[in-house]
Amino acid sequence: MGRQQVTVRDGVIRLGQLLKLAGVVETGGEAKLRIREGEALVNGEVETRRGRQLVPGDLVEFGGEVLELVAKAEA
Repeated sequence: MGRQQVTVRDGVIRLGQLLKLAGVVETGGEAKLRIREGEALVNGEVETRRGRQLVPGDLVEFGGEVLELVAKAEA
């Protein structure tokens, strides 16, 4: 299982957007279907809402990947 950190600039991102940003899905439509099928885990629990708000510190498991959200460092 791979693990990658994903930086979110605004501190919040929706689950479907995260999957596209991380490159684990090709389109928003694919994200919608796969999330609805129960393929995404957020902090260890199945999440079926594509619009679920995620914040730094959340862990998303999807398609053999673990995505860790981190906040963008202030310049």
